[in-house]
Amino acid sequence: MDEPIPVTREVDHGTAKLMPDVDRARAWLLTMDGAPQSYVDLDDPTHLEFEYARRIAHVLDTVAEPGRPLTLLHLGGGALTLPRYAAATRPGSRQRVVEADRGLIELVAEHLPLPAGSGIEVCAGDARAVLEEAPAGSVDMIIGDVFGGSRVPAHLTSLEYARGVARVLRPDGHYVANLADGAPFDFLRAQVATFASVFEHLCLIAEAPMLRGRRFGNAVLVAAHREPPLADLARRTAADVFPARVEYGAALERFARGAVPVRDADAVASPEPPGGAFTVG
Repeated sequence: MDEPIPVTREVDHGTAKLMPDVDRARAWLLTMDGAPQSYVDLDDPTHLEFEYARRIAHVLDTVAEPGRPLTLLHLGGGALTLPRYAAATRPGSRQRVVEADRGLIELVAEHLPLPAGSGIEVCAGDARAVLEEAPAGSVDMIIGDVFGGSRVPAHLTSLEYARGVARVLRPDGHYVANLADGAPFDFLRAQVATFASVFEHLCLIAEAPMLRGRRFGNAVLVAAHREPPLADLARRTAADVFPARVEYGAALERFARGAVPVRDADAVASPEPPGGAFTVG
């Protein structure tokens, strides 16, 4: 059998590259302009290479009884890592994926095709626009993983956006977002304040060194109208190869103290990562 070779293509929003993993037969890393974007193992969609993806998967695993099908809206698609995971762990789930880059959608469909009957629908469009058109109370979980380059776009960070998320979720639904920031955490603290003004319960999942301001990194924000499965999440995230903490309640309030909700008129994208923070090769 021929060895897989890297694939490079100019897509709508940059240069996409698919690189085979030498240690796993049908596993691929997707990068955009050199920044790691997605990792997919076609033989084992439950294998999650990126820490933030495992933390989102922990939320997905614990918000409902194991195996129960859910309705999910993914804002941001990449190589469809988390939709593939949900299809494998919760068969029968209905999933819609919104990806702004049509060229990237075509690249992934060509080289990393979805299995037949996956229940995953991929559409090209702006995440905020699709969210605003979605029926009220129609999904169990919204997963926000949209990055323009290496930054979360401003229009997906505001109070108006958070209200849109709440409108589309079912009463017991969850919003889960992959965010990135570093000390002094102006962006991340504002996101906590923004979603706390709309949802009754929030938690933040991140590695302790990142939360202490020692490095720039990813944090997973969970927002819901009911308390997240905190104990289960804490056990699972602590057992990861790179252990994380679950900040909730008074600790999260202290973290966000002084921050105020951000409106569309004042929203800004997440900060530019420092050089080398999210690059490979």
